[in-house]
Amino acid sequence: MTTIDHVTLEVADPATAAGFYASLGLAERVRVRPADAPATGFSGFTLSLVASQPSTVDALVAAAVEAGATVLKPASKSLWGYGGVVAAPDGTIVTFASSSKKDTGPATRQVDDLVLQLGVDDVAASKRFYTDRGLTVAKSFGRKYAEFDTGAVTLTLNRRKDLAKVAGVDPDGSGAHGVVIGGADGAFTDPDGFRWETA
Repeated sequence: MTTIDHVTLEVADPATAAGFYASLGLAERVRVRPADAPATGFSGFTLSLVASQPSTVDALVAAAVEAGATVLKPASKSLWGYGGVVAAPDGTIVTFASSSKKDTGPATRQVDDLVLQLGVDDVAASKRFYTDRGLTVAKSFGRKYAEFDTGAVTLTLNRRKDLAKVAGVDPDGSGAHGVVIGGADGAFTDPDGFRWETA
């Protein structure tokens, strides 16, 4: 089974970015290094932090803002649960989500799952690419969404415009994606230009 050990963000200010992700307890799974290629607009991916309940989402959003993030969508209830969106100091879009709409205990800053959400042109084609490389599909909804069982970091494929809409940003963007996926399956580049390297 192909797993994702961590993601590496390519950023303009690695020291500030490292401090931000460490403040959310993600230092082991989110690494940073200097950017080597220019980019503009939406980078085509988001990081999603999944928590057990709304109060924990609120605590994580507050920690992110305290560490320099800008709120793009305030945390609120929705049809599917509770969540909010911020832009990290390095520009990465980070979403916070809970499928629960009610608290069942005291708030913590516990991140239950880290999800790398890729915005792709053709979910079905990208899904085939990844299953051919040995990734195991955990969930799939036609041409709209696919989720893989990838260990420490969950990988999802989403239509790019849909992912941008959830994030509250314009879907247009160009240049490097600014993320490199650290996996156990060697170095390669997927059909949408997302790069993998050996973890």
